[in-house]
Amino acid sequence: MARDAAPALNPGVARRELFAWAMYDFANSGYTTVVLTAVFNAYFVATVAGNAPWATFAWTAALGVSYAIVMVAGPVVGAWADAHAAKKRALAASTVACVAGTALLAGAGPGDVAWAVAFIVVSNVAYSLGENITAAFLPELARPAAVGRVSGWGWSLGYLGGLLALGLCLAWVMSAPARGSTTAQSVPGTMLITAGVFALASLPTFLLLRERAVPVPPAERQSHAFARLARTARQAAAYRDLFAVFACGTFYQAGVATVIALAAIYAEQVMGFETKDTILLILAVNVTAALGAFGFGYLQDRIGKVRALRVTLYAWIVMIAVAYFGTTQAVFWVSANLAGLAMGSSQSAGRALVAYFSPPDRSAEFFGLWGVATRLASILGPVTYGSVTWATGGNHRLAILLTGVFFVVAIAFLAAVDERRGHAAAHSPPMP
Repeated sequence: MARDAAPALNPGVARRELFAWAMYDFANSGYTTVVLTAVFNAYFVATVAGNAPWATFAWTAALGVSYAIVMVAGPVVGAWADAHAAKKRALAASTVACVAGTALLAGAGPGDVAWAVAFIVVSNVAYSLGENITAAFLPELARPAAVGRVSGWGWSLGYLGGLLALGLCLAWVMSAPARGSTTAQSVPGTMLITAGVFALASLPTFLLLRERAVPVPPAERQSHAFARLARTARQAAAYRDLFAVFACGTFYQAGVATVIALAAIYAEQVMGFETKDTILLILAVNVTAALGAFGFGYLQDRIGKVRALRVTLYAWIVMIAVAYFGTTQAVFWVSANLAGLAMGSSQSAGRALVAYFSPPDRSAEFFGLWGVATRLASILGPVTYGSVTWATGGNHRLAILLTGVFFVVAIAFLAAVDERRGHAAAHSPPMP
């Protein structure tokens, strides 16, 4: 990465800034890996909610509420950050809120459904806003022709951060018997570990990354965030390729969000995994996801970002088929690692494509709108899955099969995207 970094970066961007930016992906990945994917979701269903018939739906509903909040707040926060040249300030606030909310999840025990739901909402809103804001730095750092591989570097390093946090949590969980504790009783400690890793690993971002945006003059800032959003709405036709990417992202991210939110629950409820088995599985998946993000970052810049994203969507469909038909833990390991490869590459490709199609002076705003698409997806996918399991008395196989439909619809929307036209629109913006 170091050898390729210099020609990939915009003039005046130091390699240490690229490292600092990528370290935020490293820092925040522990939250999604431990809280949303591997540990706390299954703990919520089995222990906090006591395996009640509504437990999976309650988990997905809590996530849905948090994403609904982000859909409203994300574009406004992004437009405000652009107007005030305050992306780092907004990122710092979201980081503090996510770290605190994650630490407070350690207080959730059997029956503490309201407490768990409250701090899942707080932490996930803060995490999601931070994810939007850090992505908005990408056009400032990377040359247009290199946004794919630079995005891939960040995502791949992020999965390594998830590995670190999850590995520490695995060590904590597996040492529970030596402490006279049980696996379930050790889960609260994993929340404190995750919060600590996030706080410490994000420090390079705030110490080394520069804010390059120029603030709007104070006299023009009143209602500026809403004015910018209104202008974007009027200019939607000029950015039709970017908005087609938003539509595509809404559907494929619905499938991705479902896998992230329900993978551990599916593994334990359908495939008979125990908590330590699930953690080992997610550790392996983080490795394959890092490889997918890194490798596809280069592929995006070589074959085109739209074509690379299409390849990953077909890979998701294959993964869904393997998971649906698989009846053994060994086959589920295969499907999970297919998901890892597809996840790393599709997440990186989506972020790179939005950066490629976004006007440089409005990147936080457009990534805020991308956040609307992905958070709508994060309501649509998991809540659909949770509703199906509730309505069918726990038929997780049917729910995972229906998840595949999201990827099919995404491919249809992606067919409308012209990569050259979308990039040209970003650098020849329409009149107000």
